Amino acid sequence: MSDDILEGGRTEDTRLIDALSERYLAYAMSTIMSRSLPDVRDGLKPVHRRIIYAMQQLRLDPTAGFKKCARIVGDVMGKYHPHGDSSIYEAMVRLAQDFATRYPIVEGQGNFGNIDGDNAAAMRYTESRLTEVAKALLAGIDEDAVDFRATYDGEESEPVVLPGGFPNLLANGSAGIAVGMATSIPPHNAGEVCSAAIHLIAHPEATTADLLEHMPGPDFPTGGIMIEEKASLLQAYETGRGGFRVRAKWEVEKGRMGVWSIVVTEIPYQVQKARLIEQIAQLLEDKKLPLLGDVRDESTETVRLVFEPKTRGVEPEVLMETLFRATALESRFPLNMNVLTADRTPRVLGLREVIRQWLDHRHEVLERRSRHRLAAIEKRLEILDGFIKVYLNLDEVIRIIRFEDEPKPTLMRTFELSEVQAEAILNMRLRSLRKLEEMEIREEHAKLSAERDGISALLGSEKLRWKTITGEIQETRKKFGSGPLGDRRTRLGEVPLPIDVSMDAFVEREAITVILSDKGWIRAVKGAVSDTSELKFKESDKLRLTIPCDTTDRLCLFATNGRAYTIKAGDIPRGRGDGQPVRLLADLSDGDDIVRLFVHRDGVKMLVASKAGRGFLVQSDELAAEKRTGKQILNVKPGEEAAFCIEATGDHVAIVGDGRKLLVFPLVQIPDMQRGQGVILQRYKDGGTRDIKVFALEEGLTWKLGDKTRTEPRLTEWLGERAQTGRMVPSGFPKSGKFS
Repeated sequence: MSDDILEGGRTEDTRLIDALSERYLAYAMSTIMSRSLPDVRDGLKPVHRRIIYAMQQLRLDPTAGFKKCARIVGDVMGKYHPHGDSSIYEAMVRLAQDFATRYPIVEGQGNFGNIDGDNAAAMRYTESRLTEVAKALLAGIDEDAVDFRATYDGEESEPVVLPGGFPNLLANGSAGIAVGMATSIPPHNAGEVCSAAIHLIAHPEATTADLLEHMPGPDFPTGGIMIEEKASLLQAYETGRGGFRVRAKWEVEKGRMGVWSIVVTEIPYQVQKARLIEQIAQLLEDKKLPLLGDVRDESTETVRLVFEPKTRGVEPEVLMETLFRATALESRFPLNMNVLTADRTPRVLGLREVIRQWLDHRHEVLERRSRHRLAAIEKRLEILDGFIKVYLNLDEVIRIIRFEDEPKPTLMRTFELSEVQAEAILNMRLRSLRKLEEMEIREEHAKLSAERDGISALLGSEKLRWKTITGEIQETRKKFGSGPLGDRRTRLGEVPLPIDVSMDAFVEREAITVILSDKGWIRAVKGAVSDTSELKFKESDKLRLTIPCDTTDRLCLFATNGRAYTIKAGDIPRGRGDGQPVRLLADLSDGDDIVRLFVHRDGVKMLVASKAGRGFLVQSDELAAEKRTGKQILNVKPGEEAAFCIEATGDHVAIVGDGRKLLVFPLVQIPDMQRGQGVILQRYKDGGTRDIKVFALEEGLTWKLGDKTRTEPRLTEWLGERAQTGRMVPSGFPKSGKFS
């Protein structure tokens, strides 16, 4: 395929794939370089940088008055950022939100949104100005500290990067999605970042672990408690990729008569409070938080969420653990320090490299500002030297100016002045010729000469430059590292010990009856079933069994393949329908059938056996299986099936074969196992096991005969050892060969 491209009045044939690749690559690079990734030097994306610079051009410094946001957005859009006004305003609003930005760069006046997720008022209503943080980022921008480039229309110029006197990338963090890459950097405490930077200056070979001693982790504007292992933190900061678990801060508030409630005062970063309340309320309605009785939002300017337990017997830690697992009260903030490096290359950097590149930028800014200042001093000293010469020959200077047709060249020739000096003398006001002014000029000359020597020494010594940068960073730490703005908000907590929260805590306890049909359809109904004859099933299907239980119970299904499956009673479909095939809850093949379905109880010993008469004892705990595929318990040979799974309550075992021979032997002769084929329980010439029963010998062997129950107390004739064939059943034993 081809695409006609108009170029200089002619067309050229180009393959479509080449044209698409070229255009998509241009779009991708534009997104990466000019929209989504922050610069490691000032931590800003282009839109934020342009907003700050435009506000500085409007002289909206921290001591100035506020201006309408619409005016600012108009300037940014018209001069620097050729995109929609809504995107510019949203970016500016975020810079002003103290719950979204750790160190706000814009100070807003009016409605700038809130932690509930409400939007800011329209830009025609709100006003703003820069903060001290923005002032630190801009410090030196008029002193040739950074490069400038032409704006999109070529009529203005804008900085490529800000001087960055504040460690903005780490202090305020950043997030963005580009084409094929993304960035996610959490905010940190500026004072701690400055301490780490000072340590890196003093110890250039410092490791990431050394830096983490000074800045131990993120510091989110909304506070919370960070729970992350130190090894995990170290790996994340070394590689630039990882994540941090953050939990809400909570405390127990005691009431009268033993009543208590939990009060949450800080929530994880970027969690909208209103949406969090909605999520919890929905889970309450869906009965997925059975330990929680009620939730109230009593927040004002500060967060205050009140959680009331359903009963006073609930442990606060267990209640909060259920909330942490089910809601956004615990969230994970990802770390992906993908930034534009100093050479404008997208890279994922570790913590040490991020701080190193910021320091290198500060070093370059210091050199450029120093050279700019030195040039200004040299120019001023040149003029002052000319003024001093004037005062030494004042009468001659006045004469030349009054009577010479060309005073400038005459002055230059007579007093050996430069053109700049002569021009300054000619522009001098008469009032400056007083004696006092001469003294001031000499004082200024001496002061500037001393400053020049200091700057020259600074530019000539790298050690002195780094000492100066250390002093600047110490000033930044002093200014922004303490007080209401600088104090750490996110508490660093220990990794919590695991709290055993049973699944009962997530399901409301309710009595139900599980109904299993002969063809394997399962369902549940609320309460007890008094008359099973009223139950309806599919055509040609009928009732197999009913099991009264609670929704918090677990059911154990033992199948003919010798596997045990666990089914949560709360997961069984409820209603008046036919339910669903049990094979959807337990991964049974078409050739497998159910041996037994019963309520699982811990600490019970079970006897499992195959139709061939082999079996063993197993603890009920071993039958629990969380996967749908179940757990292999009894190994059966090809052509054989598992046939029995009964409670081993008693001291003797009675087993009947298809040949109607009964054998009774002590239960202790059957071994305890976790998995296997088991041992021979009874030998057969033909057929297999018909039924097995575990009973207490002193109570006798009982079986049902029609509607009656018969007990045989004298069993001496059938007592023997395991693996014998036994003797014919006693008279009156059911023809079915089963005990019940």
